[in-house]
Amino acid sequence: MRKRLIIAMVGLVALVLIAHDVPLGLHLTAIERDRVVTAIERDAFTIGGRISPALADQARQTDIDQVLHEYSELKVGTVVIVDSNGYLLSSTDNKLVIGTDYVSRPEISAALLGSPSSGTRLSNTIGGELVYVAVPILSGADVLGVVRITYPKTVLDKNIQKQMQSLLLAAGVSIAMAIAVALVFARTVSQPLGELRSATDALAAGDLSTTAIESGPRETRQLARSFNSMASRLGGLIDRQRSFAGDASHQLRTPLTALRLRLEQASELVQTQPAVAREHIDEALNETDRLTHLTEQLLHLARSEGAVLEAQVVDVCEIVRDRAEEWQYLADERDVEILVQAPDDLMISANQLAVREIIDNYMDNALEVAPPKSQITLTVLALADAVEIVVSDSGRGMSPEQRERAFDRFWRADVDSNRRTGSGLGLAIVAQLAQASGMRVELRESPNGGVDAVVDIPVSL
Repeated sequence: MRKRLIIAMVGLVALVLIAHDVPLGLHLTAIERDRVVTAIERDAFTIGGRISPALADQARQTDIDQVLHEYSELKVGTVVIVDSNGYLLSSTDNKLVIGTDYVSRPEISAALLGSPSSGTRLSNTIGGELVYVAVPILSGADVLGVVRITYPKTVLDKNIQKQMQSLLLAAGVSIAMAIAVALVFARTVSQPLGELRSATDALAAGDLSTTAIESGPRETRQLARSFNSMASRLGGLIDRQRSFAGDASHQLRTPLTALRLRLEQASELVQTQPAVAREHIDEALNETDRLTHLTEQLLHLARSEGAVLEAQVVDVCEIVRDRAEEWQYLADERDVEILVQAPDDLMISANQLAVREIIDNYMDNALEVAPPKSQITLTVLALADAVEIVVSDSGRGMSPEQRERAFDRFWRADVDSNRRTGSGLGLAIVAQLAQASGMRVELRESPNGGVDAVVDIPVSL
C-alpha cells in the first residue's frame, strides 16, 4: 500500500508538472529567441547609426573598422558591412574578403531595398544554421548600405538550454519534494493500517485481549477505536458464552442425573412394588418439568445475550396493572395480596416485552418468599430522569452480599439450596433484558424487611 501511495502521489505531481512545464518551456523558448533577435537588431541599428556618417562622407574604412572592433570586443556575433551595391566593406571576421558580393544573400537583398529582416537559415560557410539580422544603413531616405549580424544557432540554443535547465531543476526539486511528502504521508497512513491489520490477525488467531493502537489520521484513529470496541464486545461475548456453556452443562447435569436415577429405580420396582415405582415415575415427571423450565430459561437467556431491544412509547402504569392482575390468581392461592401504587397513566419510551418480563421475574421471586397474609406492592415513581418500578415483598430479605450476587447466572441463596423449582436464571434474565433495553436494575433492602426489586427506565430513551 505504501508503494502504491508513493507512486500515485509522485505520478500526480509529475503529470501536473508536465501539463505546466511543457507549455511553459515552449513559451520560454519563444521568448528567449525573440529576446536574442531583438538584442541583435538593436546592435545592428546602433552600428548602422554610427557608421552612417562615415558612409555618407566616403570616409569609410577607418571609422567603420573602429566601430566593428569595439563591437567585437563586447559581442561574439559576426558583423558584415556592405555598401549600397552589396559589396563587402568591412567585417569582424578576418577570413572574409573585402569586396565580396553579398547581393545573393536574401537578407542583404531585402535590407538593400529598405526592409530589415531576421530569422534563421542554413549557412554553407559555417556548416550549420545561423541566426541573422540585416538592417539598412539610412541617410534620410537613401540606403547607404547594410549591417548584418549573425550568430551560430548553437549560441541561441545554449541560452534556451540554460532556461530549460532552470525549469528542469525546478521540476526536479518539485519531484523530490513530492517523493518526500509521499513517503511521510504513506508512512502516516500505512503504519496505522499495518498495526490494525496485525491486531486483526491476532484477534483472528484467538487473542481476544488484543487492541489496536489509535494513531495516524482521524479516520484511522476512528477505525482503530471501532476495532477496539468490537474486540472488547466480542471478547466479552465469547467469555460469557463460555461461562454460559459451562454453567448450563453443570446445571443440566443435576436434573438429568436425578431423572435417570428415578427411572432406574422405577424400572427395578415396577414388578415387585408398583406403588413405589409409581412414586418414582411421578418424581421423574417432576424432574422433567424442572428440566423443561430450565431449558426454556436457558434459551431465553441465550436469545437475549448481546441483543439490542427497540423502544416504543408505552403506558408503564398500564403494564404494571396488567401484570398485577395476571399474578393475582397465583397470589390468591398462597393467601398473598398484591397492591398497585401508580398514577393513572405514565407514557414513556421503553421496550414493552422487556418491562413485562422483568416485572414477571420480580413477581415470581416475590411470591416464592412472601409469607401467607402478607402483601406484595408494585409501585411506579416518576423521578427527575427516570421512571422507577419497585416490587416490594415482606419475605426474609437478603444480605448486601446476596443482593450483589443475585443477578449472577445460576446463583441461589443458601437458604434456597433445597428448592427444586428455582434455576438461578430468573434475575440473570432480568439483568440481560435491562442491559439490552438500556434500563438499570437493582435489589434494595425493603422497609418491610423483605426486598425491593427495582427497575429504572431512563426518560431519555
